Amino acid sequence: MSNPSNMSFCIVANPEKYSIQKPLLRVVEWCKTNDIPLFITEELFTFFPALSESESLKIVASETEAIQNSQIVIALGGDGTILHTAQMVKYSSKPVLGINTGRLGFMANIQPSQIDEAFDHIINNNFTIDRRDFLQATVSGGKQYYALNEFLFTKKDTSSMITLSVEYDGKLINDYWADGLLVSSPSGSTAYNLSAGGPIILPGTPVMVLTPINPHTLTTRPLVLPSDKKLTVKTSETPENILFSYDGTILPHNSKMDVEISRSEFSFHLIQLPDQNYFETLRNKLMWGMDKRKN
Repeated sequence: MSNPSNMSFCIVANPEKYSIQKPLLRVVEWCKTNDIPLFITEELFTFFPALSESESLKIVASETEAIQNSQIVIALGGDGTILHTAQMVKYSSKPVLGINTGRLGFMANIQPSQIDEAFDHIINNNFTIDRRDFLQATVSGGKQYYALNEFLFTKKDTSSMITLSVEYDGKLINDYWADGLLVSSPSGSTAYNLSAGGPIILPGTPVMVLTPINPHTLTTRPLVLPSDKKLTVKTSETPENILFSYDGTILPHNSKMDVEISRSEFSFHLIQLPDQNYFETLRNKLMWGMDKRKN
């Protein structure tokens, strides 16, 4: 079969995850059968001896090069792979299809058994884009970081709580005394935020969620705020006592921090197939609303 759409794919995956092998081979075989160029890294190719060179399989040096040469990015793994891929594509906004080989796979919501069906939809342009906005943090000195899920302030190497002063649009919200503080996007609302007692927010809603982790006072509750204005987190803690991270990546810092957070101009474009929707994902992945008494 020829490639009617002149489409090209690439794969972003962690080669050390053995669970990707069968889905990877399935993707390679489908692309070969349908004459679709598929770009993968040398590292990924050498990790799996079952892969063989073909006209459709293009071996490149890096994930960056693979993404540059493709129209559709396939994130093969779990939500950790999705977060890694999001950082790679944020400047290009290329559509990403998440194929789940992990446990939950909230954003990687295509199962390996659906690969053929999903790719058929894609080459026929029978899909929509679920746009997920990044949050942007600007730290002292002007350096910027981007999170698809959340920014986290938490204690480090100490059993003591940390104190954080938080302002929104120049107005004091609260001085938090807690184990930590989360600033989450709607995408991140079903991640650490949910475990910390925060609300679920529909993706695309222009808000961010401020969620304290084990606060000292029971009256301190999560707060949902419009994300078009700046949230400022200030700490008087020494660098040895506090840890600052985005989507699980720890950021080095050597001084007390002032961090400004708001919605970024960048967004992550997640492919959504026909008949897929966010509430179906909630029901399937989180067993949302399940009532065993109905059985």
